[in-house]
Amino acid sequence: MFLPCVLLAVCLLCFLNGNVLGYEYEVDYSVSYYNEISEDKGMGTTPSPCQSKDLSRWDKLFIMLEDSHMRQNMLLQNVDDMVKQDIHSLRNEIQQLSSSGNKACIKALENTCKGISEQVNFRLDEAMDQFKEAADRQKTQNNMTLQQLLEFSKNQAAQLTKLENSYLQGAGLGPAAMKAFPTNPKEQEAISSDTSKLERILMATASDLQKVQAQLNLFQRSAALRYLPSGCEMALLFPMRSRHTFAAVTPSMSLALRSLTICLWAKLTQSLDRTVLFSYGTRKNPQEFQILVAKRSVFLTVGGESHLVEAHDIVTDGRWGHYCGVWSSEQGLASLWVNGEKVAGSPGVAEGHTLPDGGTTLLGQERSRTGFNRDFDPSVAFTGKMTAVNMWDHVLDADRIRQYAKHDGSCDVRGNVIGWGVSEIIPHGGAQYIN
Repeated sequence: MFLPCVLLAVCLLCFLNGNVLGYEYEVDYSVSYYNEISEDKGMGTTPSPCQSKDLSRWDKLFIMLEDSHMRQNMLLQNVDDMVKQDIHSLRNEIQQLSSSGNKACIKALENTCKGISEQVNFRLDEAMDQFKEAADRQKTQNNMTLQQLLEFSKNQAAQLTKLENSYLQGAGLGPAAMKAFPTNPKEQEAISSDTSKLERILMATASDLQKVQAQLNLFQRSAALRYLPSGCEMALLFPMRSRHTFAAVTPSMSLALRSLTICLWAKLTQSLDRTVLFSYGTRKNPQEFQILVAKRSVFLTVGGESHLVEAHDIVTDGRWGHYCGVWSSEQGLASLWVNGEKVAGSPGVAEGHTLPDGGTTLLGQERSRTGFNRDFDPSVAFTGKMTAVNMWDHVLDADRIRQYAKHDGSCDVRGNVIGWGVSEIIPHGGAQYIN
């Protein structure tokens, strides 16, 4: 009973103490606020916050441009990253292919190059065929023009003959014409008028004939310069004077001969002090047998330059010429023929001599003592064109040489030692066959 009473007393004291403390706190301290509105200040209008202005069209445009530029930069960056990744992967694949399939790639490249080469050769063959056809058409047209000019010349000559006969008859030449000559002045005036007309016609016809003749001569000279002689379809062109430019000949038989005849057509671009057309030589004697030109002169040597035949002032640069050299060991008879005419001859040239076997036969150059091409002498090299090179193991008679020197039919003849178009003649160092 004592304990509950004590507890009740304690609770009562606590309650009373709390009320007293609460009263003192309410009296001593008043409530104060930091943002309290005092009574002496009136209620005012609260200012509105700062309002933003409306954006103009230019502001919107600049904003759009900035956004577009940002998007573009982002897109470029993405594309750049993608390209770098693709290139890196492609490089890895190429490295793998090159390491694993190198032989296959090389073979594919070789096949491709071979196909391209075949196509190029095919195109070149087509172009050459077209060029040949055009040349044939041009040649046919030139021949037709020449034939027309010849027919026109014949017609003009016939008309001129008729006019001359008419003029002679009108002039009354001869006794019978003198007796029949009119004495009437009017008839004489009429005849005189007709005679003057005939004279004017004759003068005009003669002038036309001279023009036609000049054109015909010009055409013939042009044809002679452009076309090959002897009816030949091809020739050897030596475009430059060089130790490397020549043609090597392989005869059909041994050249250990005691007599021979060599004939050829040649057109020299320029002849110097010593220009070789045909040469046969050995290591011991590079000048065993030669036909050469010096300025306007032609020389034939057998067994060396101490045995020679020469003819002067018969060579013309830029024009075709037919050259033949004839030699026989018996009595040493040697002769030179140019354009079908014997221009020089001499006995005792290498009499009793026999050409040694195993030599080298060249066109446009002579053999060196070492036998190597690099030791050839460029100063004796031939420049120009050459065709119809033939050689026999005997002496040809004069009639056959004259026949071969004509501008038709020489290429139909073949020598039994060297035959043009039959024997092996290989050009070197820029020399080539032309049509």
